[in-house]
Amino acid sequence: MDITPSSTRYEHMQYRRCGRSGLKLPAFSLGLWHNFGLVNDFGNSRKLITTAFDNGITHFDLANNYGPPPGSAEENFGKILNLDLKAHRDEIIISTKAGYTMWDGPYGDWGAKKYLVSSLDQSLKRMGLPYVDIFYHHRPDPDTPLEETMTTLDLIVRQGKALYVGLSNYRPAEAAKAIAILKQLGTPCLIHQPKYSMFERWVEGGLMDLLEQEGVGCIPFSPLAQGLLTDKYLHGIPKDSRVATSGQFLNETHITPEKIDKIARLDNLAKQRGQKLAHMALAWLLRDDRVTSVLIGSSKPSQIIDSLGALKNTVFSDDELGIINDILG
Repeated sequence: MDITPSSTRYEHMQYRRCGRSGLKLPAFSLGLWHNFGLVNDFGNSRKLITTAFDNGITHFDLANNYGPPPGSAEENFGKILNLDLKAHRDEIIISTKAGYTMWDGPYGDWGAKKYLVSSLDQSLKRMGLPYVDIFYHHRPDPDTPLEETMTTLDLIVRQGKALYVGLSNYRPAEAAKAIAILKQLGTPCLIHQPKYSMFERWVEGGLMDLLEQEGVGCIPFSPLAQGLLTDKYLHGIPKDSRVATSGQFLNETHITPEKIDKIARLDNLAKQRGQKLAHMALAWLLRDDRVTSVLIGSSKPSQIIDSLGALKNTVFSDDELGIINDILG
């Protein structure tokens, strides 16, 4: 049965216009990359979703291969939506993606029309939805003509299976071509989802300027660099950290003395600003008006609520930005 969400859920969240579109997204969106698969506790996953919605987070970001196993995050999200938020579907933005390996054989990966159409059909079935709000191509395909991939995104919108389309992990040159094709087709690119944080700044080499010029929104993922941009690793590797428990995307080789020194210096600046390091790292992204929303991940409901603290101060002085640039090199 549907829950009764907080009546004050929209009072403290910021909503930002996505590029030059009519769509607004919350300053923070919840990514379902981790903690929503069949290997996770369903009750906790359910609490993460409802806590996010209770606090004004209206955008939930998925992909066909999220889990594990692949597909299970969409399956669980569909169950949670039906159990708790079905009556509020029109208050929610749901996105999914295709572009990484999803099934065996030549038709379960990359960017061909066969794969993208089939994948979205499977995603909609798993979530029990007639359409998603945003459908992304998850990564560029070096072999499929870009025109085929973009024409497929256009087709999906015209079929009513998605309201908007986006790109993820596209570098500036390939993003420019994709955006131009979509514009010509009459289905403009709504948003781009790059990996972007204080420790991952490649988007500043042309992509952000392109998105601004073309009126495309930006929604960074991994804003805390898999937890490095927190105070978690300042005094060693906690036993419950991602490094200790998984190591797949962040491992001990990433925790170098040089990196710890940078983290400690950033932490000191955050304290001078009256913030936690994690809050400062999130605020640093949101200081840029070209950033529509920041994707946060969470394993505990309390972490979602804590992240909202970053909204209290997203203004940086020129001196502070200079110190950050000096620290990061």
